Amino acid sequence: MGDWSFLTNHARALVCIAHDPGVRLRDIAAALGITGRNAFGIVADLTTAGYVLKDKDGRRNRYRIQVHVPLGESIGRERTIGEVLELLVDNKARGDLQQGVDVPA
Repeated sequence: MGDWSFLTNHARALVCIAHDPGVRLRDIAAALGITGRNAFGIVADLTTAGYVLKDKDGRRNRYRIQVHVPLGESIGRERTIGEVLELLVDNKARGDLQQGVDVPA
């Protein structure tokens, strides 16, 4: 298949956060095969765009995905980030998203 991915690194990082809201940037970087600086930039982009809220939890960050936020692209009917994540995350996270939970705590 080559050296490319169907999903962008931004989408893949969002999936990492959906699976573990306490995920560290270095773990996101390792999962995506990118540098820590790039992972930081991606999470900053997601935060700036309003898809993710970042909360300080001691020395660590915890993230909350704003599932109600619409995607910024017009590809037919406007979809929310939660609808897209329902397709991409496991059953436990999917159940939490359907209940309106920002991200599992």
